[in-house]
Amino acid sequence: MTHTLGQTGLRVSPLGFGAMHFDSLEDEAEVGRLLGGVLDLGLSLIDTARGYGRSEERIGRHLAHRRHEFVLSTKFGYGVDGIPDWTYDCIVHGVERTLRLMRTEVIDIGHLHSCPLEVLERGEVSRALQDCVRAGKLRVAAYSGENAELAHALADPGMGSVQCSLGLVDRANASLIGDTHKGVIIKRALGGRPWARARRPDDFCEGQYWDRWQALALPPEALDQLDWDELALRWVAEQPGVDALLLGSRSLGHLAQAQAALAKGPLPTDLREALDAAWQPLGCRWPGLI
Repeated sequence: MTHTLGQTGLRVSPLGFGAMHFDSLEDEAEVGRLLGGVLDLGLSLIDTARGYGRSEERIGRHLAHRRHEFVLSTKFGYGVDGIPDWTYDCIVHGVERTLRLMRTEVIDIGHLHSCPLEVLERGEVSRALQDCVRAGKLRVAAYSGENAELAHALADPGMGSVQCSLGLVDRANASLIGDTHKGVIIKRALGGRPWARARRPDDFCEGQYWDRWQALALPPEALDQLDWDELALRWVAEQPGVDALLLGSRSLGHLAQAQAALAKGPLPTDLREALDAAWQPLGCRWPGLI
């Protein structure tokens, strides 16, 4: 099952693969099995970035022969040798580098990756993305980030899609994406799974999410026949504006379980209202986390 990503004309599956978490895998055959298995499951959206280690190169190596089966999403703005970050030339040369590395003639979605607001406001990097679209190197110019930067990107007519955080412990962006006609891809739908951790993680974002989870103190009896993973995924998927959500996992079994959860559709009304009620006293002051 696929549907249209905003008004981009691209068709994506409700669940996409976030290709961030397999750089530590050294067995290329295992990497190939994982990436091939993602497509075999029917996940037709694969998201990566310049900053995800060997991810772009490996996707190109293992999936170039299946390029027609998926929407390719990646990110730009930094890491081009000899060119300053967050400049017009960095974007253009970054796109050309990625085309070569990923063995493709066109990138479907090209995001500015957590670009600072003052850079966005200058317009140079947005213009570079849009020039790449006009040159046929990108299909859709997009932005990945949160808060005021996300609002700026949503107001930019040249941006066809956005990517942002949204989840039970990170709702700040919900009001921004709720009435947009742009494509919306969600990252961090599980928020680092704070319900599964006995101790606070050292990672900045996951540590913040763990703190928020403790503060929310959602009652376990709210679950009934669900687990928190399923509840979180289904809650995100039904939020207004959301077209697809990303899950980064090295387990094809976990990805299949997430697919099955999303296929169940929206949560029961009473459960959704209970989650909203728990959020209101606390969450209104929590910003979206990059």
